[in-house]
Amino acid sequence: MATGGSEPRYVALQGRGTLTIPVEMRRAMHLDQPGALAELVVRDDGVLEVRPKVPVDADQAWFWTERWQQMEREADADIAAGRVTRFDSSDEFLAAFDPR
Repeated sequence: MATGGSEPRYVALQGRGTLTIPVEMRRAMHLDQPGALAELVVRDDGVLEVRPKVPVDADQAWFWTERWQQMEREADADIAAGRVTRFDSSDEFLAAFDPR
């Protein structure tokens, strides 16, 4: 197992399929935190990848829904294309909504 140019490490497969990731790799990949998750992927070339996943607090999960992420991508595209209005103050912003 190599991480960004480090030497490969070998670990023994234990009973019931348990692997122990060396502590320095767990720390580097932030897998040393309680509740840390890892995604396992078998690539077409036979390589097993371990991808660290950061758990999301339940009260923040809405942000990571596909719908919300699509809206984020749309907003980013609007900003990149210049389809935005900038205001110099909160009063100027609020005046844009004044029906007078």
